[in-house]
Amino acid sequence: APESLMQALEDLDYLAALDNDGNLSEFGIIMSEFPLDPQLSKALLASCEFECVDEMLTIAAMVTAPSCFLQAAPGTEEIARSRWRRFSHPAGDHFTLINLFNNFRAATANPTHPGNTEKWCRDHFLSCSALSMAEMIRAELVEIMKRIELPISEPDFGSEENLLSIKKALLSGYFMHIARDVDGSGNYLMLTHKQVAQLHPFSSYYSTRRLPEWVLFHEFSISEGNSIRVVSEISPHLFAELVPQYYFSNLPPSESKDILQEVINHLAPVSATKEEQK
Repeated sequence: APESLMQALEDLDYLAALDNDGNLSEFGIIMSEFPLDPQLSKALLASCEFECVDEMLTIAAMVTAPSCFLQAAPGTEEIARSRWRRFSHPAGDHFTLINLFNNFRAATANPTHPGNTEKWCRDHFLSCSALSMAEMIRAELVEIMKRIELPISEPDFGSEENLLSIKKALLSGYFMHIARDVDGSGNYLMLTHKQVAQLHPFSSYYSTRRLPEWVLFHEFSISEGNSIRVVSEISPHLFAELVPQYYFSNLPPSESKDILQEVINHLAPVSATKEEQK
């Protein structure tokens, strides 16, 4: 549909993938080398700047592969949730996926007996085929990175600096996927349109006492009860620092936008100083 095409072009423009004539920019040409959604390609390329490539490769592979969480049989839902909680990361679902993948790799690399990997997946209510596919996708992405001679930083998952770098890389691609809990009860209003969504049941935040106010999400699904999937907490300050101004100015008016505008205004003098130094 023409509307969809225009929206796609607008999104590519926000991601700096197009030049002033509407052709692919140099950055867009590099983005197109990856068999990923443009936002994910942008986040992966941004990770080169923020030196968290190893972790971003894992996130990209995990969100591209089918969901690794298995639908628990009736009566075993709480057991499944307690097993998944072992991998939960306080920073959010993107980081939980890294924990999951690293643990799966460890189980694969050190089998105590034949079939250990499948048993480990069954015990944790996880799909072995989905995780194996994520491993294959990650290997393919690594090959592409090497072919076009992009730097791959050493893994440093867990350090405060690394966690912040991952959030910056994610925001570089997914600044269009931001939502705010407007009433403190998990009703997330998305910045781009007046659509309210809830957390997907597979989220590590689901059924927890503390719900983050501002989140970055991977995707929004109407078919799964207006839910946002793969969600991580972000700060308004970090969003204000990384959002393209021309995208932000085109957002529809809302209370959330007003809050962010105040943050941007507060950061403006600092940004101007940084610009002068640059």
